Amino acid sequence: MSIQTVDVVYTAVATAENGRDGRVASDDGKLDVVVNPPKEQGGSGAGTNPEQLFAAGYSACFQGALSVVARRENADVSGSRVTAKVGIGKTPDGGFGLTVEIVASIPTVDAATAKDLVEKAHQVCPYSHATRGNIDVKLTVA
Repeated sequence: MSIQTVDVVYTAVATAENGRDGRVASDDGKLDVVVNPPKEQGGSGAGTNPEQLFAAGYSACFQGALSVVARRENADVSGSRVTAKVGIGKTPDGGFGLTVEIVASIPTVDAATAKDLVEKAHQVCPYSHATRGNIDVKLTVA
């Protein structure tokens, strides 16, 4: 497996304390959140959790990729929304794994165009590159 070469223009830095039951903060202070396991995993659910943070990042990144693709295709994606649903569960080997469903709503184009734009955005999005071949990602056009 080859590693993709990237000309880095920005590096995000965040530090966690006490893992899934603690705090996560970025080095610039713009992100500082309490994290707790969700109730479904036996936690308090009082704070956010890594899956919500991943879903937030993936949905924002995918929306950006969709905009890039739309500009290339001269398509109007104004009013579009991207939702990322991130699931966590046990794997057969006793570890844990993730699943993702990307749900895109693009009311300004027909269904076939929306599907095409979403599939192309999946090829552009850095989160999609990072997850490809590692976790199941389902694309849905709403």
